[in-house]
Amino acid sequence: MQYLEKHIFRNVAVPIFLHRHFTACSPVRRALLGLAAASLLSIGGSASAATDAYPNKPIKVIVPFPAGGGGDTLARLMLSRVAQELGQPFVFENLAGAGGNVGSQTGARAAADGYTLIYGTNGTFAINHTLYKNAGFDPLKDFAPISQLSRIAAVVVVRGALPAKTMPELLQLIRNEPGKHTFASAGNGTTSHLAGEILKSTAQLDMVHVPYRGGAPAMNDLLSGQVDMMIEVMPNATPQLKGNRVRGLAVSTASRVASLPDTPTIAESGVPGFDVSAWDAVVVPAGTPAPVVARLNAAVQKALADPELRRQLQERGAEAAPGTSEALSGFIRGELKRWGDAVKRSGAQVD
Repeated sequence: MQYLEKHIFRNVAVPIFLHRHFTACSPVRRALLGLAAASLLSIGGSASAATDAYPNKPIKVIVPFPAGGGGDTLARLMLSRVAQELGQPFVFENLAGAGGNVGSQTGARAAADGYTLIYGTNGTFAINHTLYKNAGFDPLKDFAPISQLSRIAAVVVVRGALPAKTMPELLQLIRNEPGKHTFASAGNGTTSHLAGEILKSTAQLDMVHVPYRGGAPAMNDLLSGQVDMMIEVMPNATPQLKGNRVRGLAVSTASRVASLPDTPTIAESGVPGFDVSAWDAVVVPAGTPAPVVARLNAAVQKALADPELRRQLQERGAEAAPGTSEALSGFIRGELKRWGDAVKRSGAQVD
């Protein structure tokens, strides 16, 4: 009987035990135990019902980048479709600053109830943790992974007057004139910068990095011929390619990109094994209930299977890349090392 009283407040499965021993109690103790068991079942049932009803109100999405930028555009495109699957509106909140660290820090401190989602990228969840002395959050410990969203190719673009018409010709041109040619980037530690550094080290090239304060000014100087080349993510480079204002020589991914089927990869153009892509994902604060995580993951899978959404992503040089929560966790762990090594080689550092 003491065992029963000791454990009744810990285990809602105790009614099975009660059923066997209930008649052995005195009337008073029997009444008390019955009330306790009913209370526990009510609490357990309420928690289960709350999870089953998720979501029952609007969900906030923290995007740690400025409104209207490439990351914000992709986040809204994909996650608005996820909102349709969940049957609740998503309210997007742009919290930019420190390369995405400000919004990510805010997301890490949000309530772990499934009503705050955080949009992350290879920048916020990988690059920044070597680039910054203290990013202010841990991508593995502070969040529960939901799913990767997409993989985003980059493309080598060159100024119109550059003699090189193909990627092999560009590689040869740089090797023939070491230290003379320049590559632009959106800034130290950005995807465009580190893609260039990876190309330099992999292909053993000597070229000069010219960092800008954003992709737009870098592209403007490429258009005007102030710099020679750039490895820019497809969502930002595609408008210039379609307008024939720059030449695209090769894409950075292991396989060709559907929206540029005639553009070869860097790997097939003289740099075997080259495979660099940006990516994005969605997470929630650590401690979010597992059933909620599973519900969100299922909604992402269904949304990203939509042919129309996939077409829209392809037009922007991205491809849907959903997966399990466990797969995202392992992927982020590997990306922390891969991009971290690239940051170290580049020597980039932000205090």
